[in-house]
Amino acid sequence: MTAVAPPVTKDLRRVAVATVIGTTVEWYDFFIYASAAGLVFANLFFEPAGPQVSVLLAFASVGVSFLFRPLGAFLAGHFGDLIGRKAMLVATLLLMGASTTLIGLLPTYAQIGVAAPVMLLVLRILQGVSAGGEWGGAVLMAVEHAPDDKRGKFGAFPQIGVPLGLLLASGVLALMSGVFSPGDAFVEWGWRVPFLVSAILVVVGFLVRRTVEESPVFLQLAQQKQRTRLPIVELFRHSGWLVLLAALTFAGNSVAGYMTTGGYLQNYTTDPDGPIRLERTPVLLAVSASAVVWLIMTWFGGVVSDRIGRRRTYIIGWICQLITVVPLFVLVNTGNVFLLFLGLALFTVGNGLTYGPQAAFFAEMFPARVRYSGVSVSYALGAVIGGAFAPTIATALVQSTGTVFAVAGYIAVVTVIAFGATLLLKDRSGVPLGIDER
Repeated sequence: MTAVAPPVTKDLRRVAVATVIGTTVEWYDFFIYASAAGLVFANLFFEPAGPQVSVLLAFASVGVSFLFRPLGAFLAGHFGDLIGRKAMLVATLLLMGASTTLIGLLPTYAQIGVAAPVMLLVLRILQGVSAGGEWGGAVLMAVEHAPDDKRGKFGAFPQIGVPLGLLLASGVLALMSGVFSPGDAFVEWGWRVPFLVSAILVVVGFLVRRTVEESPVFLQLAQQKQRTRLPIVELFRHSGWLVLLAALTFAGNSVAGYMTTGGYLQNYTTDPDGPIRLERTPVLLAVSASAVVWLIMTWFGGVVSDRIGRRRTYIIGWICQLITVVPLFVLVNTGNVFLLFLGLALFTVGNGLTYGPQAAFFAEMFPARVRYSGVSVSYALGAVIGGAFAPTIATALVQSTGTVFAVAGYIAVVTVIAFGATLLLKDRSGVPLGIDER
C-alpha cells in the first residue's frame, strides 16, 4: 500500500462538520417521508384501497425507494471512483433535497386521483437513488481523511448524521403536530411544512460541502493514474463475497433501525383502531428522545472500535440487540409513552454499537480503486435486504398472527444472520487505505 499524506487538523474538522451536516440533511429528508407514511400518507394518497391495505401501501412506498438504492450506489460508486468523492456528495444532496421539497407540494388523491400516488412514488424513488449514493461518499470523505488510529471516530461523524436526521425530522413533525397545526390541520396542511423546510437545509448543506477538499486517497489514485474504468466489474470480480457479507451485516442494523425509525412503531402506537392508541405528538417526542440515545451510542461505537476493533464492537452490538428486542415490544404494549421511550432507548444501544463503526469497517474491507463502489453497493444491498420492507412485513405479520411479538421474532432472525456474517469477516482496523500495489 502507498501511504497518503498526513491529515491536517483544520482539514479534519472541516471534513467532520461537512459530513455530519450533509448526512443530517439527507436523512432528515428520508425520515420525514418514513414518518409521514406512518402518520398520514395512507389516508392522503392510498385511502381508496381500504384501511388495512392503504397502510400496507404507504409502508410499501417507503420500501420502494430501497429497491433503487443499489442503482444510486452503482452510479455514485462508478463516478465516485472515476471523478471523485466530493462531486458525488454534492450531487446526491441536491437530488434528495429537490425530491423532498416537491413531495411537500404534491396534491393528494382527493384532489387529482391516481396521479397523486404515482408522483409520490416517483419522488420517493429519486430519494432512494440519492440515499444509495450519498452514504458511500460521506463515509469515505471522513475515513480517508482520518488518521489510521482514529478512523472509527471520524467515520462516526457521517453516522451520527442519521440519528440527527431522525431527531430533526421527528422534532419538526412534533412541532407541527402539537403546536402549529394540531389535529385535522396537520393532516390538511401541517405535514407539508417539514418537506418544504428541506429546501433551506439543502442550501446550508450544499454551501458547507463545497468547502471540503477532495479525499487524499482519490487524489493519489488520480495522480498515479490508478483509477479503474469499470469499478463495479472489478469489485464483483475480486470482492463479491465481501460485498455479500457486508450487506448481510448491515441488514441486521437496517431491520432494527427502520422498524423503529421507518414509521412502523409510529403507526402501530397511534392507530386509532389499534391496541395502543397513543396521541401522535407524544409518540413523535418519544422517538425524538430515543434518537438522542442512538446518537450517543453511535458515536461511542465508532470511538470504542478504535480501541477494541470493529468486529468486536459489532459482536457486542448484536448481543445487545438480541437481548433488547423482546423488552422493546413489551414496553411498547404498555401504552405508556415514557415506557415507549425506554424501550426505544434500550434498543438503540445495540443499534448504535453496530452503526458507529460501520463507516470504518466497510472502508477497510475494500481496495482504494473500488472502495466507493464497494461500500456503497454493500450498504445499499443491506438496506434492501434488511430495511426495505421491514415496516410492511411487520404490519403483515401483526395482521396475520395478531401479535406484535411476531415482529420481535422477525428482527431476531435477521440479527442472528447479521451476527453470523460478522463472524466471517476479518477485522482490518488501521490497515493502510492508500493504493493497493499488489
